[in-house]
Amino acid sequence: MLVLVTGGARSGKSSFARERLERQPGRLLFVATAEPRDAEMEQRVERHRQERGAQWLTLEEPLALADKLPAAAPGVGGVLVDCITLWLSNLYFAHHQQSEPVLAEVDRLISCCRAIAQPVYLVTNELGCGVVPDNRLAREFRDLAGFANQRLAAAADHAFLLAAGLPLQLK
Repeated sequence: MLVLVTGGARSGKSSFARERLERQPGRLLFVATAEPRDAEMEQRVERHRQERGAQWLTLEEPLALADKLPAAAPGVGGVLVDCITLWLSNLYFAHHQQSEPVLAEVDRLISCCRAIAQPVYLVTNELGCGVVPDNRLAREFRDLAGFANQRLAAAADHAFLLAAGLPLQLK
């Protein structure tokens, strides 16, 4: 089962996905895509670590999700990938701001998740609801994230939009 959880910043996406997965028996796998590059991001990562209990294993993978998930998922009750948007950003810059190879990785991730027997929750940001960015690079990335989220939502068995901590089931 593939579940997409989207919404704006601080909308409750991660908590919602984590709490739903914690209903699964056994150990759970948290896949972190963030690379803490400053003190503020280090604090966010630490806060997320503290929110997860002993039930959670952690895999830190900023780029190669489709390569690493198949080997990491067996034996756990479910998988939470947080955050797809950071993963997209990592890929976008690794591929020299080219969208096509990033979207190809999104397609690989979808295939990978479909092959995993356990529930997989993907947390992503809905970037298209805010102010139009004032520079080309930010607009291109916003568009890329929107296209990627559309592909993920189409492939998902369930999709939720979080706003003010409240989930709206989209699919």
